[in-house]
Amino acid sequence: MKQRTLQALDDAHREGRAVVRAVDLLSGEEALIHPGNDSSELEQAAGKAARADQSTSVEIGGRTWFLTVCNPPLDLAIVGAVHIAQPLSVMAQIAGYSVRVIDPRTAFATAERFPGVSLSHEWPDEALAKAPLGTRSALVALTHNPKVDDPALTAALSSGCFYIGALGSKKTHAGRRERLKQRGFSDAALDRIRGPIGLAIGARSPAEIAVAILAEMTWQLRMGGSEEQPAARGTASG
Repeated sequence: MKQRTLQALDDAHREGRAVVRAVDLLSGEEALIHPGNDSSELEQAAGKAARADQSTSVEIGGRTWFLTVCNPPLDLAIVGAVHIAQPLSVMAQIAGYSVRVIDPRTAFATAERFPGVSLSHEWPDEALAKAPLGTRSALVALTHNPKVDDPALTAALSSGCFYIGALGSKKTHAGRRERLKQRGFSDAALDRIRGPIGLAIGARSPAEIAVAILAEMTWQLRMGGSEEQPAARGTASG
């Protein structure tokens, strides 16, 4: 490995950026690819490998490349220390996420309710400015309170995070879209928000809704929104 490649990998790791090292197995030529740049076939293959979180070899144009995936840890920002947030924080940690709960309401965001989870009592825009969302980040807004959810969604839409979800019915989500349009977001940008949140599995209890959310996050992470969702989103989330 060349010294400049090692330095670039170290920089990406320190900054929490995903990168894929591509090496031509015959010539030894190497390249660093940042997922999201899909202008070439090699970059598309690197993006797919990064989403799968799995290093692999590919043949492109008669050349065999080995793709080494160097992903930062998965990050989940939960806005709203509500009942659904409790099982979701536990399940997400088991699935490999670093979880943080953001809620200015100190009575809800307590260590007793969220043991082992990073808690922030700042307003979401302040908390997310200090620890920005990256390409391996997901944000879930659960409060039903526009004063809390909308700043969080604004920060998420302005970031490269792979998943944005918001709790609420279709009517609630329509109103949310109108408010965010007034902040300057286009329909295409607002389509990034999964609302109603979660896969349609008939979820009713907080734990079941958490399963539906985590399942949708997993689909979005692996597919990058490039394939049709396995099921239409339901309205069981409220």
